[in-house]
Amino acid sequence: MGFEWDVSLAIQSWVCCQLGAREHYAVPRALHIRRALGQLLTDAWVRPRNPVGWLRQSLRERFHPALAGAPVKAWTLGLLAFEIMARARRLGGWPLIVARNEWFQKRVLQKLKTETLKAEIRRAWSPHPSVQPSTGNSQPILFSYGYTALRPFRLAKAKGWRTLLGQIDGGLGEEKLMAALHRQTDGAAEAWSAAPPAYWQGWREECSLADVIVVNSQWSRELLAREGIAESKVHVIPLAYEPPAEAAAFERRYPSAFTAARPLRVLFLGQVGLRKGAREIFQAAALLGDQPVEFWLVGPLLLDVPPELPGRHLVRCFGPVPRGQVAEWYRRADVFLFPTHSDGFGLTQLEAQAWRLPVITTRFCGEVVEHGRNGLILERVDGPTIAEAVRSLARWPERLAELSGSSRVASRFSLANIAQALETAALAP
Repeated sequence: MGFEWDVSLAIQSWVCCQLGAREHYAVPRALHIRRALGQLLTDAWVRPRNPVGWLRQSLRERFHPALAGAPVKAWTLGLLAFEIMARARRLGGWPLIVARNEWFQKRVLQKLKTETLKAEIRRAWSPHPSVQPSTGNSQPILFSYGYTALRPFRLAKAKGWRTLLGQIDGGLGEEKLMAALHRQTDGAAEAWSAAPPAYWQGWREECSLADVIVVNSQWSRELLAREGIAESKVHVIPLAYEPPAEAAAFERRYPSAFTAARPLRVLFLGQVGLRKGAREIFQAAALLGDQPVEFWLVGPLLLDVPPELPGRHLVRCFGPVPRGQVAEWYRRADVFLFPTHSDGFGLTQLEAQAWRLPVITTRFCGEVVEHGRNGLILERVDGPTIAEAVRSLARWPERLAELSGSSRVASRFSLANIAQALETAALAP
């Protein structure tokens, strides 16, 4: 299906470029609800019962039923061929990331050029070529996530289109923070390497070509400002999230007291590494050896649990789990811990709130928690601060119940609100 770029176009028609299934396709879904989605260009799209999904389990999640009737262009088989060639060449780390981003941009660029040519031919052969829409601009709005926007944006600006960059994190400012964090560990942490200079050169050009840069938190906006990105073009729009239907009737209950037989269950879900605060979780556990507390770490383990950790039974590592099983961990936990050093947003905060979990977090991510009402915001990311927050909740279960009672996903994170915010940002001067 082609783009509708002719005189029948509405006020805004968006082309969304998305490598991967970030946010479960929230941006194109939000725009599709408002009938503003011209087309979604993505790397893979595997409808139910498509045999391609059996080749790689991860491809089965490259689809969303809300976009079943939307105009989607994907290069699924091309992606499989790329991954096979990358493996044969033994690409990994940053070389693989850069190569995959480049592969995707080339295909998006070719598609945009083809559809642009078709639109120009249609206009040239139109019986009324001079007719323009009575409202709005006949050119599309091009939305692309960061690090895969450079080539499409170059074409878009040459054509006079409006460009929106979806900046998924704090950019170069966040990398500098992570570099400092890894230096503090004296090489005792997981393998990490900085992005090549050309990666950040391309990013800066993306930011320059973007009419609007969308970040998901004030923290990301602050990091971009540190790198000289004009604050006037940066708009904060949080992630969208729709709680699962079964969460609506869920009732959370706490014991009258936590004991060794029924400890406080502190859930962490994500990559168990330095950036997410795993080192500080281990430090907190060492300080809570005499408390009825269990830390449940669900996700890839990038750091080893220190062998000298007292009361190692307090830290239980479960490894990665399929997305379909994540809700069970939220249901069984008592509190969600997200002590991140830096995150563009942290969608797990909303997932936890959907299941009425209080959240312990930091200010270095999306603004979800209201301190003292539905969770706690740590003043610092260190072991003693985390330990004190957990200890206070372990001693007063009734406080947990109060926080849980106010923990729910706010309406500002709805798809409708996100779509309206995107459209407002697109019209910003």
